[in-house]
Amino acid sequence: MRHFGIIGFPLIHSFSAKYFNEKFGREKINAEYSLYPTEVGSLKVKVESLLNSLDGMNVTMPYKKAIIPYLERLDETAEAIGAVNVVYKRVGYNTDCLGFIDSIRPLLREGDRKALVLGTGGASKAVCYGLKKLGVTPTLVSRTPKEGMLGYEALTAEVLQEYTVIVNCTPLGMAPETESFPPIPYELITARHLLFDCVYNPEETVFLQKGKAQGATIRNGMEMLYGQAKAAWRIWNNE
Repeated sequence: MRHFGIIGFPLIHSFSAKYFNEKFGREKINAEYSLYPTEVGSLKVKVESLLNSLDGMNVTMPYKKAIIPYLERLDETAEAIGAVNVVYKRVGYNTDCLGFIDSIRPLLREGDRKALVLGTGGASKAVCYGLKKLGVTPTLVSRTPKEGMLGYEALTAEVLQEYTVIVNCTPLGMAPETESFPPIPYELITARHLLFDCVYNPEETVFLQKGKAQGATIRNGMEMLYGQAKAAWRIWNNE
């Protein structure tokens, strides 16, 4: 039997075990997929154990960057992004960007040339990489902005008029904290805007609800998640 799993914390939101175990049952694959919730203090010990015992591994928040020192190398895409969500034979890959590109591409309009990316973690790195591939210039938004970023208080009417794509890469709104949402000026959102949420549980976060109420086009992260999972399976099987 082959063994796969995902490391992160918490993992209550993860769809990976259900997705892969249903796939294994449906396709009669002799394999199992497990969750490995890991607190920060035990990361090193758990990673070494999993690298030695699993046939393939997914990585989710908050370890997409923290896992890199434990790997032998990164593939070209993961190296460019600086974050990893798939591991195979101690090599790090990033399939988040592939899932994101395939999901958002059909929604982009000719005038969508600039995007606000909310959050600065591993997911935002993959999203920024994907946006650039699609010809959209990303700008990071953070509560504690560094040079080249914007703070939430800087999101004025002029900024929102210029940036028609907004991508939430924070965990705000994710189950079980479903009432939380990024502090952007939703009253300035219009039908010209596209709001994409990397969160997929719940299906429609408050972030998306507020955008929808203003007439914006919205999409959650489920299609992105399926896309990255399919790409991970191809990597684990050398396809």
